[in-house]
Amino acid sequence: MKRWIITALLIITPLSSFSATTHALTPWQRIKAPIKASPHAIGEVNNGCIIGSQALPLQNSAYQVLRADKLRYFGHPDLINFIQRVTQKAQKEELGTVLIGDMAMPAGGRFTSGHRSHQNGLDVDIWLQLTDKRWSAQQLKKPVAIDLVDSNGKQVIEAHWTSNITRLIKLSAQDNAVARIFVHPAIKRKLCETAGNERQWLRKIRPWFGHRAHMHIRLNCPKESKECIAQPIPPYGDGCGSELASWLEDSHALPSVKPQDQKVPLLPATCQKLVDHHFKVN
Repeated sequence: MKRWIITALLIITPLSSFSATTHALTPWQRIKAPIKASPHAIGEVNNGCIIGSQALPLQNSAYQVLRADKLRYFGHPDLINFIQRVTQKAQKEELGTVLIGDMAMPAGGRFTSGHRSHQNGLDVDIWLQLTDKRWSAQQLKKPVAIDLVDSNGKQVIEAHWTSNITRLIKLSAQDNAVARIFVHPAIKRKLCETAGNERQWLRKIRPWFGHRAHMHIRLNCPKESKECIAQPIPPYGDGCGSELASWLEDSHALPSVKPQDQKVPLLPATCQKLVDHHFKVN
């Protein structure tokens, strides 16, 4: 353990400019490269970190990575392998180029803004916007998302929806590494209405705040990651009944994200040790 902590200290930039303002960088955002050690996802997705992460290759014919300058394209090797696996399937089926959004930072941890999760290298946002033509560098740096949900929050905008979007979500949900996929309730409703008789994969599709233009995919804890804390498995069934209906009753009032808890939880001991050693040398 000491070895990877020392390695981390060498790659973290000084915190001399760190301030207590709302938009100040967190310590995790100052880690610019993965911590060299055996890969381990630590803690929960909304309170954890990762050692031994890998970078998703930025050059690939099946996908493109958005906002690479933010260094949010790292994750556990299981996540890297999943992204490559599902995008290759999408390419084979000629669904279009897949746009990869936020994953995790090099050592995981908390972002300044934008996410509570994505902290232990097991989450990825994949845009529900398949492209026939690859995007330019400028488009990737400042991407413009297409809102798939009507202003009433109860159904998708049919003009923006394609069967390829359904297929991409289904391919992802059928992968054994995937624990759950978060989408807007209206998107879940659309999938429920069009799934047909093959409905087992719908169990992993979970309605959640926001997610009007992308799906948020979360993987199962890797077997060797003993400090990884998994969420309970989704309830049995396709989730298209009363649970979904409860989200749609007043869906126009749903905020874009879940309201933040005022109290920041304590970091897992391993993650805290990394932060403590960092501040000790700075």
